[in-house]
Amino acid sequence: MSELEHSYTIEQTSQLLGISAQKLRRWDEQGILGALRTEGGHRRYPKEVVDRLVRANNGGGFAEKTSRELASVKRTLAEKRRIIQLLIESEGRYRDLVETSHDLIWQTDAEGRFTYLNAAANEIFGLAPPDLLGRCFFSFETNGSHVPNRRFLSTLRRQGEVQNHVTHLTTARGEDRWIGINARVTRDENGEMLGIRGTARDVTDQHLAIRRAEHVAMHDALTDLPNRNALQRQVESSLQSNQVGAILMIDMDHFKRVNAVFGHGAGEQLVLGLSGVLRNVARSRNGDLYRIGEDQFMLHVADSLREDAQATAAVLLDAVHNYRLEMARNRVVSNITASIGIAMYPFHGGDWPALLAAADAATHQAKDEGRNRVVLFNPASDALRANHKRTHWSRLITEAIEQDEIALYSQSAVNIKTGAPIHHEIFLRIRDENGAWADPQQFMGTAESLGFAPALDQRVIARVLTHIHEQGKNSTLRYAVNVSAPSIADDNWVRELAEIIRTSDVPGNRLIFEISEKVAMENIDATASFIEKMRALGARAALDDFGTGFSSFYYLKRFNVDYLKISGAFTQDLSDNEESRVFVKAVNGLARDLKRQVIAKGVETELMLNLLKDAGALYAQGHYFQPATPLVSAIPAPDRKTSLG
Repeated sequence: MSELEHSYTIEQTSQLLGISAQKLRRWDEQGILGALRTEGGHRRYPKEVVDRLVRANNGGGFAEKTSRELASVKRTLAEKRRIIQLLIESEGRYRDLVETSHDLIWQTDAEGRFTYLNAAANEIFGLAPPDLLGRCFFSFETNGSHVPNRRFLSTLRRQGEVQNHVTHLTTARGEDRWIGINARVTRDENGEMLGIRGTARDVTDQHLAIRRAEHVAMHDALTDLPNRNALQRQVESSLQSNQVGAILMIDMDHFKRVNAVFGHGAGEQLVLGLSGVLRNVARSRNGDLYRIGEDQFMLHVADSLREDAQATAAVLLDAVHNYRLEMARNRVVSNITASIGIAMYPFHGGDWPALLAAADAATHQAKDEGRNRVVLFNPASDALRANHKRTHWSRLITEAIEQDEIALYSQSAVNIKTGAPIHHEIFLRIRDENGAWADPQQFMGTAESLGFAPALDQRVIARVLTHIHEQGKNSTLRYAVNVSAPSIADDNWVRELAEIIRTSDVPGNRLIFEISEKVAMENIDATASFIEKMRALGARAALDDFGTGFSSFYYLKRFNVDYLKISGAFTQDLSDNEESRVFVKAVNGLARDLKRQVIAKGVETELMLNLLKDAGALYAQGHYFQPATPLVSAIPAPDRKTSLG
C-alpha cells in the first residue's frame, strides 16, 4: 500500500475530525497535530493517528472537546503565569525592603559565619556585604565584650532565640558602635543546627544616652564627682564582700559665711577648687572622693585601718587649710578649715545607714570641739546616744522611702473674718518604732544632715500632685508644701521638679512652696533662684517662720514671696509680750504696703485670735481652726508621671 493510502488529505482530516482546515494548519505549526508533506508540499495526516482520534471521540465532537481541553490548559497556564508574576513581585518587594532597611538583616552558617547580609552592614561594620561573608559579629568585638558575647552564644544555642542582646563593636573604620542583636537558630528536620538568622540595629545613641543618664544620676552636677547614691552603692558592695575600710566625712567650716560675704557664685567656685584639691589627696591615698552635700564631701578608702584613715584625714585637713581662692578685685578666700569624722566598717556599722550615721556623729563632735579637727567615731561617748538616735531615725527614714510608707497630713490656713480656707499646708509623717505617725520635727534634722531630705520632699510633692489631679479640674484649692535646704540647693532636683510640674497636668497655681526663713537666709541666692523658677510655672511662694532671723525685713526684698507666715513663737506670746504684739502689727502693716499676705501660725485659743485681729491680722492657722488631719485615708503610691526620679 502506498503512502497516500496510509494518510488523509487535509480536507479529509478536517471532515473526519470536524475541525477547519485553517485550525489544522495552525495545529501543525504548533506541533499539536503534525502533518506529513508530499513532494508537492501538500499536508497529509497519518490514517492511524486520525482514526484513533476519531475512535477516541466516539465518532464526533472532537473539535469542541479539544477546544475545551485547550482552553482549560490555557487557563491553567495563565493562572500559573499570574502566580509566578506575583511571586516575582513579592520577592522583589521583599528584596527592596531588606536591602533598603536601616536594620541589619543577616544569616550565618552553623559556625556563625555570615552567609548573607543586607546593605545596612556597611553602617554597622564599615564594610560592604561581600567583604563580610565568612566573618562573624565577634570578629569586631571589643575586649570588654568577649565574655558577654560568649554567654550570648551559649544562651542562643540552648534556648534557640535571644532578643535585645547589646554588644560593643569596633568597626573597620575604628569607630565605636553598640549593636542590639535579635537572633534565632535554624534547624533541619532532625533538629540539627543549620545556622542563625536575625536582625541587628545600631543603638549607639540610645546606649550613650542611657549612660549619660546613669552618669547624671550618680554624679554631682557642679563638680562631676560621684554623689551620695554612688557612695552608698560602693560601701554596700564592700560590706557584702566582708571587706574592711573607712569613710571620712569632710564638712567645710563656716561655709555659709563665704556665700553671705562673697555671694553664691563664690561658694560654687570654692567647692570646685576644693574638689580638685581633695581629689588629688584621694588619688594619692588610694581613695575615692564623693560630694554628698552643698559643703560636704566623703572619702571612701577601702582596705584601710584606723591609723591609715587618721593619717589620710590629717592630709585632707592640711590640703583644705592651704587652699586659697582668688576672687575678682584682689579679694582672696583663705584660711579655710574643715571638720572630719571617721567611721570604720564593719566596726562602726554593719550597714549603710548605721555607718553614715556614725560618720555624721563624729563630724558633729569635731565641730562641737572647735572645728578644724578629726574625730574617729567613739561609741563610748555622749555622741553614742546622739548616734543611736540618728541611726534609729536613719533606719526608719530609709524604710519609709523604700517601702513608700509615708503619710500626708494637712491643716488649713483661713481667712479670720470668714473662716474660709485660703490654702492647705501639707505635713509629712513617717512611722516611728511603735508604728505611730511621727511629727517631722523628730526626724527632718536627721533627714537633712544624712541626705534623705530631697527624696522625702519629692515623695511629698508627687503625692500632692496626684491628690490634686484626682480632685479634678473643678477644684481650686491650693496646697502648700515645705521644701528643705538640700533640695533647694540641688540644681538637678529643681530642674526635675520644674519638669514634673510642667508635665503633671496640674496647674502650677495650685501649689505653694514654703521655705523657712532660716533656710532662706543661709541660701539666699539659691532660694531666690528657686522661687523665681517656681513662679515662672505659676506656683506661689511663702516665707515660713518669718521673724526668727535678725535681718528678716532687710532680706525680705530679695525674695518675691506671696505669703509671710509669722512664727508661732510670736503668736503664742501675744498676751504676755508687748514686743511680740508690736512685731505682728508691724509685719501686717509692711505686708499691706508690699502687697503680701501675712498668716499667723500656731493659733490655739480665742484670746490669741482676738489679739491677732487687734494687730491687723487677716489670716491665721492653728489648732483653734483645725488640727492637722490626714489628707486622705489611704494615699496610693505615686505613679511614674509624678515622680522626681
